Amino acid sequence: MANPIQRVLLIEDTESLAKVYKAYLRDSAVVVEHVTTFADAKVKLANQLPSLVLLDLNLPDHDGIDILRMLHNSGCTVPVIVITAHGSVETAVEAMRLGAYDFVSKPVEARRLQVTVNNALSFYALNRLVDKYETQHTRAGFHGFVGASTPMQAVYQMIERSADSRATVFVLGESGTGKEVCAEALHQAGSRQGQAFVPLNCAAIPKELVESELFGHIKGAFTGAQKDRQGCIQAADKGTLFLDEICEMELDLQAKLLRCLQSGKVQPVGSDTLIDVDVRIICASNRDPWKEVEAGRFREDLYYRLHVVPITLPPLRRRGDDVLLLAKRFLQQYGSEEGKRFVGFSRQAEWTLSKFGWPGNVRQLQNVMRQLAVIHPGGKVAQEDLPAPLSQVVCEPPRDTPAQFQWSQPGSDSSTPPPAPVEEAGAPQSLADIERQAIEDAITRCEGNITQAASLLEVSPSTIYRKMQVWQQA
Repeated sequence: MANPIQRVLLIEDTESLAKVYKAYLRDSAVVVEHVTTFADAKVKLANQLPSLVLLDLNLPDHDGIDILRMLHNSGCTVPVIVITAHGSVETAVEAMRLGAYDFVSKPVEARRLQVTVNNALSFYALNRLVDKYETQHTRAGFHGFVGASTPMQAVYQMIERSADSRATVFVLGESGTGKEVCAEALHQAGSRQGQAFVPLNCAAIPKELVESELFGHIKGAFTGAQKDRQGCIQAADKGTLFLDEICEMELDLQAKLLRCLQSGKVQPVGSDTLIDVDVRIICASNRDPWKEVEAGRFREDLYYRLHVVPITLPPLRRRGDDVLLLAKRFLQQYGSEEGKRFVGFSRQAEWTLSKFGWPGNVRQLQNVMRQLAVIHPGGKVAQEDLPAPLSQVVCEPPRDTPAQFQWSQPGSDSSTPPPAPVEEAGAPQSLADIERQAIEDAITRCEGNITQAASLLEVSPSTIYRKMQVWQQA
């Protein structure tokens, strides 16, 4: 199937150059529409977005960089190739920040323009397919969870697939990752959502009372049992019982729980009566249950009964941009409770939030955001406003810190860094070289972290990845 004809908007005030560019692209599958002024370009863009923009920065009625700014501020992703004979470092950095796909210096060679245009059109066509797929398959939240990262998408899928099953789910993860949120999501996403959801933390109840809390008791079963009391299992009948920190349960009680799960009957403490129950069991632990089995602290037969569908929640440090998504959500929520309005974080503060390891996971992030909501007057949160331990994070890595990311050329030995290019004394750098140097410096300063480098340059990570792909193909 032939590729469809694509529209290219050429914004160039010199008629003779416009004719040359059109001739260069005559054999490409594009239709070139030409305008000579900022005003005409604005009208064209307002009526119908092209597939690509070729932009001269020196226009008779306006600065061409404002075309880039207008597209950037509107959220438009149309690729823009800047063609210029004059430019400074500031102009190059500004154009890059505003999302320019590439720079082409005048005079323009035919092959250079053809390759750049074809690469831009192909790359953005692929991006549109990826964006369409991600829009259909990526969720920013799910039944109480907040997060759009790849690890969380896998968690959402596991919850959906197992929500309607009667099989026991074992939720694993570090403290503070949201295991109870996961249990509630399983309950809400399944057919038992209209019934009771009963949580029981096995580590928060005195050992001598766990059996009564779990199975209930009758009057006079033990000292202080002044009336019959229904246990959590019976209270969750037709619904869901969530046993948090189940690895803290005593071995003798584990045997009674196993008997209950196998028979579907509960026997209150002090009673000879067996009561039929229909309960979906979800359990959780921040320990590895199999290691507890090997250590003799958890029954192997109970492990096989409970560890049917394991769901492992990722720690916050492995959830990428979810850190900022959660931080902004919590700050808005707690700020509203304190009667304050927040407008987000500075770039340096965002860098620190992303860089911090969050050993306490989401629970620790909540704590920090609540502190900020109380002590900060509102508005934008700066780097110096962040409380300890975030205030101890070095905002920029030391100059002598080796970069984790190294550029490699096709066919080169990746284990040996390429020699620095020798520049002719006094020779001016092209805008493309300036742009590449700025990106490489940012990546080095951020120890190879593309997301942080993009934040430092005030561009999106996809812009840097796009540039890297072009450099590798060159």
